[in-house]
Amino acid sequence: MVSSEQRRRQLARDKYERQQERRLAAAAARKRRNTILGASLAVVVLAGGGTLFATGAFDSDDKKKDGATAQAAPTPTEPSVPTRKPVEGCGEPAPGTPNGKQWQAEPAMTVDTKATYNVTLDTNCGKVTLALDAAKAPHTVNSFAFLAGEQYFDHTKCHRLTTGGIFVLQCGDPTASATVPGGAGGPGYKFADENLTGAKYPAGTVAMANAGPGTNGSQFFLVYKDTELSPNYTPFGTITGGLDVLQKIAAAGTLEGGGDGHPMADVTLNSVTAAKG
Repeated sequence: MVSSEQRRRQLARDKYERQQERRLAAAAARKRRNTILGASLAVVVLAGGGTLFATGAFDSDDKKKDGATAQAAPTPTEPSVPTRKPVEGCGEPAPGTPNGKQWQAEPAMTVDTKATYNVTLDTNCGKVTLALDAAKAPHTVNSFAFLAGEQYFDHTKCHRLTTGGIFVLQCGDPTASATVPGGAGGPGYKFADENLTGAKYPAGTVAMANAGPGTNGSQFFLVYKDTELSPNYTPFGTITGGLDVLQKIAAAGTLEGGGDGHPMADVTLNSVTAAKG
């Protein structure tokens, strides 16, 4: 026969075991909630990265790629690829691929800072000519002339067109892909900004794209219509011919249909040459 004391102790043990089970169950539920919350926050961060990518100006670093990947991450299906339409005056690019050369340091200064350097961008949509100002932007002009001489720009695509508020065609990335309009390629070296004091970007300006102060490489943009930008992008020359070519490319719009994306015209720099004027 079970005594009253034994019965009391048994009831106490049962009560303790029930309390332990409830504590364990509550802890497991909290862990599940925290896991779900953490996943939700991760999605918010990824979406934020995508938003930053979509609203960026003229960056030329891997932030573009990271933003594009983050933006796509929450969506399990691949986005549809837009179809290019023929653009009047634009033919097939010349056969060839970018050489993708890389250098560890900025090239030695060889430009004549008292001279103007004339550049011809021979594109599949027509020729665009530039005059580069070595006096105001010696390092920038020196780098551009060096890369042109190395055929670094040949067969590269002008990978980004903006048509709303900012009016530029961005070029100079040998890695420009069909899915990321920002571009992230460069020659392996970076150099400082120049000629920023009071910098303006009227139609006909040639300026460097960058990923922040002192990150110039090979990417540049051509302004085909007066544009308001902060003075953060080194202006280093002017368009002397072919502005109508750029305006025709812009009139065809972007491949994606918005105000910032790949040009509908598959603009390719067949060759780029630079010579002292």
